[in-house]
Amino acid sequence: MKFTDGLWHLRDGVKAAWALNVQDVQTTTDSVSLVCATAPIRHRGDTLKAGPVVNIKLTAPAEGIIGIKLTHFTGQEPGYPSFELFPDGAPPPSKPSIKTSSDGDTIHLSSGPLTARINKPSQQFSIDFLSPSQELLTSALPKSQAMMDLPYKFTRDAASATSCLEWDSSSNPTPAPPTEYVRYMQAELQLSAGELVYGLGEQFRAFVKNGQQITSWNRDGGTSSEQTYKSIPFYLTNRNYGVFVNHPGEVDFEVGSEKASRVGISVRGEELEYYIIYGAEPKEILRRYTLLTGRPGLPPTWTFGLWLSTSFLTDYDQKTVSGFLQGMQARNCPVRVFHFDCFWMKQYQWCDFTFDPAFFPDPARFLADLKKQFNVKICLWINSYIGQQSPLFAEGVKGGYFIKRTNGQVWQWDAWQPGMAVVDFTNPEACKWFQGKLRTLLDMGVDCFKTDFGERIPHASVKFHDGSDPYRAHNYYAILYNQTVFNLLKEVKGEYEAVLFGRSASAGGQRFPVSWGGDPHSTYEAMAETMRGGLSFTLSGFAYWSHDIGGFEGHPPPEIYMRWMAFGLFSSHSRLHGSGSYRVPWNYGEEAATVMAKFVEAKHRLVPYLYAQAINAHTVGEPIMRATFLEYPDDKTTYHLDQQYMLGPSLLVAPVFGNDTYLHEYYLPAGRWTSFWDDAKVVEGPRWIKEKVAYDSIPVWVREGSVLVLGPKGSKVPDYDYLESGTVKVYDGPFEKVQVIIPRGKGKDVAVTITVKRSKQGDIAVSSSGDDISALAGEIVRNGKVSELKLTDF
Repeated sequence: MKFTDGLWHLRDGVKAAWALNVQDVQTTTDSVSLVCATAPIRHRGDTLKAGPVVNIKLTAPAEGIIGIKLTHFTGQEPGYPSFELFPDGAPPPSKPSIKTSSDGDTIHLSSGPLTARINKPSQQFSIDFLSPSQELLTSALPKSQAMMDLPYKFTRDAASATSCLEWDSSSNPTPAPPTEYVRYMQAELQLSAGELVYGLGEQFRAFVKNGQQITSWNRDGGTSSEQTYKSIPFYLTNRNYGVFVNHPGEVDFEVGSEKASRVGISVRGEELEYYIIYGAEPKEILRRYTLLTGRPGLPPTWTFGLWLSTSFLTDYDQKTVSGFLQGMQARNCPVRVFHFDCFWMKQYQWCDFTFDPAFFPDPARFLADLKKQFNVKICLWINSYIGQQSPLFAEGVKGGYFIKRTNGQVWQWDAWQPGMAVVDFTNPEACKWFQGKLRTLLDMGVDCFKTDFGERIPHASVKFHDGSDPYRAHNYYAILYNQTVFNLLKEVKGEYEAVLFGRSASAGGQRFPVSWGGDPHSTYEAMAETMRGGLSFTLSGFAYWSHDIGGFEGHPPPEIYMRWMAFGLFSSHSRLHGSGSYRVPWNYGEEAATVMAKFVEAKHRLVPYLYAQAINAHTVGEPIMRATFLEYPDDKTTYHLDQQYMLGPSLLVAPVFGNDTYLHEYYLPAGRWTSFWDDAKVVEGPRWIKEKVAYDSIPVWVREGSVLVLGPKGSKVPDYDYLESGTVKVYDGPFEKVQVIIPRGKGKDVAVTITVKRSKQGDIAVSSSGDDISALAGEIVRNGKVSELKLTDF
């Protein structure tokens, strides 16, 4: 939110009260509390007419994390809903240290490696955040912590008041503003020269966020605008710190866009809380952030196979579905998950959670036959909206299961389903009711659900069952929705067998995998914006991410389909899905089917590696798909790379955004890189590569010093015995010891740990420990080449 008009002026009508000087300090063993006047205090008489004070409290909830809470009126009830902090269990006490300078002008609060230095000379109150070496990370400079009264005309509500879904779908969709001014709390943090900002959820615009105004407010806007399905109020920078704003509703970020050298953060209300998170490397920032908001869940191994959808607006029945799966099987493109999109239910009746009998007369038997004949799991499309033609609508009204207007009537809208209402997941009984409908489908043989929508939740003129603030509940609704479905799946399917395919999310939503990237057009440009969304999303605490191979809107030409297919199968999760056309490969020519067969087999062979990375994500919070700079934070060339990524720590992937005559360009950081496709092709970085790439390929390079555990050639499924056969490939590099794991494939258990050591003479020795292979060992000398050990040889 912008409050200023250039450097010297405020916007017309804005009233500002900056925290200028510290009037009182209270310390405990783990906190510092400040009372800051917002006007000069020359004598105590000034306290009678100096206006409001801003209360600021600093805490240290965990090592390397410092929280800052700004409050105006302290007597207000805490807003809810609120993010659940440390949902996986409280960390060990941080044991912060608090020190005051001899002259009393500074106070130091340290939490492990991170220190907040509070500077309180008269009229110059500020806070510096320091690294272990006392290097300045960022600062809350003088006049950067404030209470702001903003004229209503400048708010987002005023700008979008004609949106019936955002407001109230009555005959008068633009109700009068409740007040002339809207209260905001604001904080600004300094941006240093050369400092770059990343993250803030699934953002499709420029990968580096400097210069952007970003509002954390979930909306269904496709992938080609400033709107996003997954707003995460967290960012990190290349200066060894991240910032998490502990507010589930609308948060406005001015990333060098209002003041060129500051990130402005503002929320409406009387309180703003944010956390500074230190990391010696960006991966450590993510480890601490996911400790604070929750580690990513661990999906089952079968989810890493190919997902095929009926698509959205297409016609399909039992014959169509069986024909798709048979055609994929015949072309060596085995499908592991088949997804039924919206029209598995009757039109106008979304959601009634009942198969349309005109097309699926005996769904239980049909699903059983599909699973037996084609070895597929079954996913069904659902959303949290119930149209008034659905037989369930009357049940929901009678039970009080829907979001209501402030007058007690059910909130309804015509834009998606006629007369639709929205399930109120703050009501425990509504959650049980919703789960009961899904449980029937699970008993029928369904394995998971695609939790679509959940973004444009009404926030004005409505009320929730538990009294939640509708503004705070708008984004948080995605957490409640996905959590309700995920918890049922976990109850029925068991730990580490639960998975959903969700579109909306907020902070903490990483606990309910997997997410996909919304609705792109079928163009190279949309493929690129989709990738930017994924890179930003996985820098926001989420480990897994997928997208619509070929794009959602439109029918892609074969070359775009094949390029997107390669990108999709070298993502953590892979789904073929579209809007008005099918995404089976033979629709794009038999060459596309041949190319797909190659990439599906490669994905299956990589699953032991990918699932090991999933265990790592679940354990410490590092994503599978990751921006190149996450692995190379000291290489400034990687800071802006948004058309390539690392898949785990070992593989660099560079999708192609052009046809077979396109001169593709990408960057390899320092070190020896070996082609994943050809061990004889080795390149020394750092260097840029320009090359033409055939449709049946995608640049995938293996980092030196990597140890890849690959499944056998010809693997038809992703969930096989990773110890039965396959290859351990050692890519020589400057290492003394490297350890990798072979997962069991059921949960986070590890079957074998492989250790690769280098002797002083340069020899490489490989050993292992584990229950299933007691002595995998061998000594090999390859002088910088790739070495292979067959698991079956030992």
